[in-house]
Amino acid sequence: MKFRFALPGSRHARPSGEAPAPAESLFAGMPRTVEAPLSDHETDLIRTSLSVIEPLAGEITVYFHAILFARHPGLRSVFPPDMDPQRDRLLRALLRIVDLVDDPENLVRFYEQLGRDHRKFGTLAAHFPAVGECLLDTLARYAGSAWAPETAAAWTKAYDAVARMMIGAAERDEAVRPAAWAATVVHRFSRGHGIAEITVRPHETYEYAAGQYVSIETPWWPKRWRYYSVANAPREDGTLTFHVRAVDGGTVSGALVHRASVGDVIRLGPPMGDMVLDAAGHRELLFAAGGTGLAPIRALIEEVDRRGGRHNVQLFLGARTVAELYGLDEMLRLAQRHHWLTVKSAVSHEQIPGIRGALPDVLAEYGPWYEHDVFLSGPAQMVASARQVLTLNGTAPHRIHHDPFGTPVLSAP
Repeated sequence: MKFRFALPGSRHARPSGEAPAPAESLFAGMPRTVEAPLSDHETDLIRTSLSVIEPLAGEITVYFHAILFARHPGLRSVFPPDMDPQRDRLLRALLRIVDLVDDPENLVRFYEQLGRDHRKFGTLAAHFPAVGECLLDTLARYAGSAWAPETAAAWTKAYDAVARMMIGAAERDEAVRPAAWAATVVHRFSRGHGIAEITVRPHETYEYAAGQYVSIETPWWPKRWRYYSVANAPREDGTLTFHVRAVDGGTVSGALVHRASVGDVIRLGPPMGDMVLDAAGHRELLFAAGGTGLAPIRALIEEVDRRGGRHNVQLFLGARTVAELYGLDEMLRLAQRHHWLTVKSAVSHEQIPGIRGALPDVLAEYGPWYEHDVFLSGPAQMVASARQVLTLNGTAPHRIHHDPFGTPVLSAP
């Protein structure tokens, strides 16, 4: 059974070899911001079908891309030559529908951001019907008896809503800024332990907010993008600094840490993320960072300073050992200069004087933090655990800010 999608026309040119531009959407009258894209019954159908195929995720992603490239070979050039490191990213992003389908506000925010970000890959409106067709055919193949006409209709409705969000956001974004920004490396400094501090100067104006993260493409690995948080608040000279840790098998991180030098040109995708100071409603702030999660926290501290130190900031840094507490000396020097900043550090796997323990446990010990806005950054497991501990101790969930768990910023490669 083959599924066909009809999406609204676009001013993007249709590439040769691709499916023809669609004539009409399944939801021609649907507003840009949807309130309830699916009914409760349709949501249950989607979640039931996904629960059946989830154990076969690895096989599904291989099949999905195989039929996508076989039926629409022109799409292959949109993807990097080596598919293995990110084979499941497109499918995982599409299936995020399941997580957000009953949260319309975040559903729109996520997919509009995804639509803007995908401009850097050369994604066109004409690509969406092809992807939707192959997605539904893949789900139908692996869902077996859990797949029925009404299940297919629910998935079609969900995908059409998502495609409209992404296409609309991409076209609005195209009117005001480029898809990607070239940027020259102007400074590089080794912080030890496989971490490099890299500063770049974009060739065009690059607007972002402290706390956001950015995708980076290097000239040595075309079409392979990785996400890194900016470690500074916006500067007058327009430069951005990133703290990059080389990970085992990490092509982009390895290139940035061991190969990049002053004068090299990289590319930046659009800024992403809502972990920004304007999200705070309280004057009292709690910042907690593990590892290179310090980068966006450092940017937020700079932003507090730029705004005149109107917040009181408690900063907790956590690591396994003292040697891994990178950036601590710099933060302590900042605390000496700014009365509104207090810094504490903790290690979990070394016997030393001072605070010992995992960062979430330390936060619980020094709390409660229910009168604070909380900003968390670091490994996904640490962030998830800290969020749970804080919530159990009275911090309102909407006062806990961190990047989405689905982003590579929070996921160990």
